[in-house]
Formats: sequence, structure tokens, C-alpha cells
Amino acid sequence: MQPQKGNGYISEENIASKAQKWMNDIKGYVKNRKRFKFVPSSSALLVMDMQRFFLSEESHAFISSSKAIVPNIRHLIDAYRGFRLPVIFTRHSLKNNEEPGIMGKWWGDVIRDGNTLSEIIPLLRPLASEIVIRKTRYSAFYGTELESVLKQRNIKSVVITGVMTHLCCETTAREAFIRDYEVFFVVDATATQNEELHLSSLRVLSHGFSIPITTNEILTNLKWM
Repeated sequence: MQPQKGNGYISEENIASKAQKWMNDIKGYVKNRKRFKFVPSSSALLVMDMQRFFLSEESHAFISSSKAIVPNIRHLIDAYRGFRLPVIFTRHSLKNNEEPGIMGKWWGDVIRDGNTLSEIIPLLRPLASEIVIRKTRYSAFYGTELESVLKQRNIKSVVITGVMTHLCCETTAREAFIRDYEVFFVVDATATQNEELHLSSLRVLSHGFSIPITTNEILTNLKWM
């Protein structure tokens, strides 16, 4: 995958104010929020593709705004671990002999196992006991064990974080929804190439697939468990 780096539309300094702005912008698209109450005890935190490929400045696929969401994702991971709730990571990577399919043709580039850029960044490194889903398409469900993992743990809702908002995160949110999971999409713990794409995804997902939510809302709900 070789997206353009895009502009840094969020930073650690402005991400809270940006999140409030986005929530205000999309509130007209959120029709069903009152029907869905976030229940932490039956949820799983999904951390999508927080790899060096997207977060290291030396990578040609570096996403400028990706670093701004790392602290929020770290807070969520720590909270979920503290309450012994499942944290599931995804890592986009192909085996050395694996065909990339249409993804390779589209982007003209793939991430391979063994390449250090395929590694999840140290600040968000999974524990040995935590599940890391290796995926080869946008969706974390396609050709993976994710659905069986969620069913085994009796998970009813997924909390989506990571990169990229409009590709892997959005596709996974849609796939989770059609599998009857309640989807909570963290607006200030997801990032992509530019604000236009980020906000466009938030609007579409809020209209028909997921509940937009902030990091602080998730953390507040966890405190009341």
C-alpha cells in the first residue's frame, strides 16, 4: 500500500478541539445513537494497523497525522488492559510467497513479513497474551480469524481505532456492522491522509454503520464499570 503522505490535519495540541468540531459536524447524520448504549464489558478494542509503515517518517507511506492519535490509543489500550477487556491488534502484511491480489495492483506496493516497517510501533506493542490479526485486505475480517475470536469471547460491540480512517478502519466498521456487531468509531483515535477523507468517512459511517465516539467518552464509560 502506497498512499500519499497527505497533510497533518491533526496534532496532539489540536486533536481535542478537532474532535469536538467533527462531532458537531456529523451530529445531523447520527440518527440512532440513543438506541445504542456503549457497554464496555461486552466490547473489544480493535487497534488497526498502527505499524511503522504508516507511522515512521522514513517510510514512503508515512501518514502525517498518525502520530497525533497514538496517545489516545495508548490511553484506551491501558484502560482496556486495566479492566481485563480484550485488545485486538491488526497488522497488514503479506507472507513472502503470498499474492497481493487487487490490492497490489491498485497501490503498486505491498508490506511483507520480515520488513521492519510491518511491525507495530513500540509505543503500542501488543502483550504476548494479546491477539494480533494479520490481514491482507482493508477488512480485518477478510480471510482472518477475527470473527471467531469475537464470538469465542462473546463480544457484542467493537471499538475501532487506528489507520486509515477511510480505508481499513471504515471497511472493518462496515463488515462488523453487517455481522451484527455494534460499532463504536473513535473519531480522535483514527487518522488518515487528510481531513476531507477523515470527515467524509465519519459522516458516512455515522449515517448507516457506526456510532461516533471520542476517546474521553470511552474512558468515562470504562470508569463506571
